[in-house]
Amino acid sequence: MKTLKTLLILAITTTTAMAQNTLPPPTIDVTGEGIVRVVPDEVTINIRVENTGENTKTLKEQNDATINEVLKFLKKMDISDKDVRTEYMNLSKNYDYNSKTYTFAANQSLSVKLHDLKKYEAVMKGLIDTGINRIDGINFSSSKEESLKSEARKKAVENAQMKAREYASVLNQSVGKAVSISEFNNSGDPRPMYKTAMMDSSASGGEQTIALGEMEIKSTVNVSFLLN
Repeated sequence: MKTLKTLLILAITTTTAMAQNTLPPPTIDVTGEGIVRVVPDEVTINIRVENTGENTKTLKEQNDATINEVLKFLKKMDISDKDVRTEYMNLSKNYDYNSKTYTFAANQSLSVKLHDLKKYEAVMKGLIDTGINRIDGINFSSSKEESLKSEARKKAVENAQMKAREYASVLNQSVGKAVSISEFNNSGDPRPMYKTAMMDSSASGGEQTIALGEMEIKSTVNVSFLLN
């Protein structure tokens, strides 16, 4: 009987020890954010040629003529071929219920990337003179975007570590090594913040039509640290 009791005690002790060993280590989970701001040095201009009418052949010829003028002008401005891209071509058919007739709309879109912002005013004026009838928008960017993203990630991890240490210090504990890191996928491109730097008016004959402001490049990470 005594032997049986001893075996039961050993079994319970062993089970308890095993259960304790399988418990996950204590961790502290935090989110870190890193932000880098920079004045953009590049811009992408999205333009479109659109013509409407009843004859599709005529519409294509009109679009082709304008696009040809655009491409010739961009060459004169020393814009590299790799920085000019056809985004889409579209032909749609529309029905007019009043006249009971069909008409067509032909669209062709181009994106033009400028690495020298001093050319912006001249390029915009020249594009309009070629006969384009739509500007779908402009997007500022930085030639150093990849290195800036890397800097933002480092700042995000540093921010997460700082938060973890602050929380742990209140508990009179310390932060150990990181056991997991995941990056939150921020939707969208780096956001421009139109609030500081302005285009130098001397570069455009005294005219000023854009405010460069700052781009905000942001990184967010989730980090799990051991809690000692």
